[in-house]
Amino acid sequence: MTEKYRHRYFFIGLLLVLLGVQFRMVDSFVLNESSTRTLARFGQTATASNGSMMDSFLLQAYPNPMKRVEPPRWIGLSMIALGAVMSLHAVAMPRHQ
Repeated sequence: MTEKYRHRYFFIGLLLVLLGVQFRMVDSFVLNESSTRTLARFGQTATASNGSMMDSFLLQAYPNPMKRVEPPRWIGLSMIALGAVMSLHAVAMPRHQ
């Protein structure tokens, strides 16, 4: 029974390590138009159009509003650390036969 969970822990830990390395390598990323509008709708920010005259004029000049996201540096390190702990925990789990 634990063998099944052992593989899952190791796989999730490995994915977290790889995702953490990816976050450490990226300084920022740009969301596409639909993601920017959804984020603005849920976050109540003014990054997407709300239908005013000035916004419609700006959308004609710049048709694709996109948001640039800069993740904090500690997110990558914490994902690497958590993934390493989970992977090592999976290796340390006892094997039942």
